[in-house]
Amino acid sequence: MSETLALDSSKKSSASNSSGWLAKERTIADAKFNRWLVPPAALAIHLCIGMAYGFSVFWLPMTKLLGEAPATCQNQSWMAELMTTECNWTVPMVSLTFTLFIFMLGVSAALWGGWLEHAGPRKSGFIAAMCWGGGMVLGGIGVMMHQLWLVWLGCGILGGVGQGLGYITPVSTLIKWFPDRRGMATGMAIMGYGGGAMIGAPIAVALMKHFEASGQSVAYTLIAMGLLYFVIMTMGAFGFRTAPSGWAPEGWSPDAAKSKAMVTSNHVHLSRAWKTPQFWLIWCVLCLNVSAGIGVIGMASPMLQDIFGPLLVGASSVESITAGQKAAIAAAAAGLVGLISLFNSLGRFFWASVSDWIGRKNTYYTFFALGIALYCLMPTLGHMGAAGLFVLTVCVILSMYGGGFATVPAYLADIFGTQMVGAIHGRLLTAWSAAGIIGPVLISNLREAQLNAGVPKNLVYDHTMYILAGLLAVGFVCNMLIKPVDEKHFMDEEELAREQALTQKAKVTAEDAMTAARGSFGARGVIAWLAVGVPFSIGVWIALGKAMALFSH
Repeated sequence: MSETLALDSSKKSSASNSSGWLAKERTIADAKFNRWLVPPAALAIHLCIGMAYGFSVFWLPMTKLLGEAPATCQNQSWMAELMTTECNWTVPMVSLTFTLFIFMLGVSAALWGGWLEHAGPRKSGFIAAMCWGGGMVLGGIGVMMHQLWLVWLGCGILGGVGQGLGYITPVSTLIKWFPDRRGMATGMAIMGYGGGAMIGAPIAVALMKHFEASGQSVAYTLIAMGLLYFVIMTMGAFGFRTAPSGWAPEGWSPDAAKSKAMVTSNHVHLSRAWKTPQFWLIWCVLCLNVSAGIGVIGMASPMLQDIFGPLLVGASSVESITAGQKAAIAAAAAGLVGLISLFNSLGRFFWASVSDWIGRKNTYYTFFALGIALYCLMPTLGHMGAAGLFVLTVCVILSMYGGGFATVPAYLADIFGTQMVGAIHGRLLTAWSAAGIIGPVLISNLREAQLNAGVPKNLVYDHTMYILAGLLAVGFVCNMLIKPVDEKHFMDEEELAREQALTQKAKVTAEDAMTAARGSFGARGVIAWLAVGVPFSIGVWIALGKAMALFSH
């Protein structure tokens, strides 16, 4: 008997050791943990992968790696351009990296969202760190060797997988920790993705300047930032703790959620969720909101220069603008880009928090109704020469663009329950991949067609804005059609118990669940929030500093 007990003990010990530090059962919170330590861990990951929005700082330097003398590739096949070391790359060739990692973000989130629910946030966060950080390092090596295919493979494909896993890693965890404030919690984390470029882009510019003498400034910068991001994201991944099954915030009751028609206390399995009309309606809602927002992001800076250029510097016409005034206009446009980043980031937290009060459906009604009015107003503001109101309009639109990303995880949790919300969110992010293709293609083709038809440069944006408003009108209708899920799609008690056993292997008693995570905030909490708050605040300060160029004339 003693030998049997010893053997059982040995097996348990072996199983425990084999599970390792990345296992989900090692992340279940104890009584000393405070739930407000989870958002900084999420922000640490999102602030790193949010550098995706700042990658444009690399495009021009990447086109001059071989100096000014070699011309860009001429009369070469597409495959030859990927491997040539004899001529410089073009901006369209290198900027395709962005399209690749946004596409891979949606694909990887869809493919591995279900796995993530079972593996837990620590393991998925660590793998995201290896893919995003390692992808940048591999991309840096590709730049050093002047092999564009290696840049695409590293930053684009491998980095895109890191983007997808890193983006959805905190969602399910945060929603289960904050059932009373789902929107605020996810908005807080996803705010980091919108603000990552405000921190990362200035760091990249500074590093490229620092490494300029080496002749490999872009390569060394990518490698250095990849290593830095790996360390920060790993710290974030190991900072995650999961809420025990049955845990609830003190004083909060699930009955409060049950009283809202659009909020379910049941759960839908991933295998059925994506087959429901509700999933595809929310998919369309996100895709249309993002497509329209990308249109404004892509056009805001050239619109400001084409329409308001002379007014910004007090010139009477485009022809009378001096070289110094052209530089001032370019600085003003850069200031608008800084403001766009700021409102894209802060809008995620603001609108997601608002959705906790007015509901997700009403929040999207606001996005679409207000968006339609503002998009239709923009051409009029251009004709009036109201540059200040134009900038304000763009900022509000971009806050709703970011808000759409941050509100949708809570919308999914309301409709499909929290058990598999991370996996369902992963599938839904394919809408982002689609919008990343639809938006830019639609806008560029419309602009080109109008220019070819002889439409003046300062008027080509009018019809485009009305078409984008039309996309939002379709989104409004899709949102209106979203109803609660039919009861036949919900998991029964046996299926739910089986899924919970897969997602949380350690057994937790009801009493343990209710007493878990009652720890104080303490010095650990202060340090964790300062670690993400200080860099974010510096990024905001830099963005505001750039924006001052808009108001200096």
